[in-house]
Amino acid sequence: MMEMSKKKAPSEDTAVAPERPVAQRMLTTEYKLRILKDLETARSSGQWGAVAAIIRREGLQRSQVAAWERQRDQALEPQKRGRKKTRSPEADELARLQRENERLQAKLAKAEMIIDVQKKLSVLLGVELPTSSDGDEKP
Repeated sequence: MMEMSKKKAPSEDTAVAPERPVAQRMLTTEYKLRILKDLETARSSGQWGAVAAIIRREGLQRSQVAAWERQRDQALEPQKRGRKKTRSPEADELARLQRENERLQAKLAKAEMIIDVQKKLSVLLGVELPTSSDGDEKP
């Protein structure tokens, strides 16, 4: 018969205490702007490694700083008011023309119905209508 081994719980002296997660820093806008200003000064100084030294000193990642720069640049751009355009001007023009086409087709249907009623009324009253000058008559 196969013997099953019993697993023992690790002794307390060898057990590893779970690490607490590091709290995420909340950086203020003033701090971010100060760091960006320091980085711009370091870049303009031309001193080799100045930017990296600031990033290391503050314990930041380059991707964080790049995101801050994008946010700053977007905030400085003039914002357009109103809804954002989701369609192209060609699509807008196409939709406008389709609406106009539907409206004109409905108007044409009404006019044709009126003409048919006038023809039937003239037959009932015995009044002869003048023939059309374009030569296109419906039977």
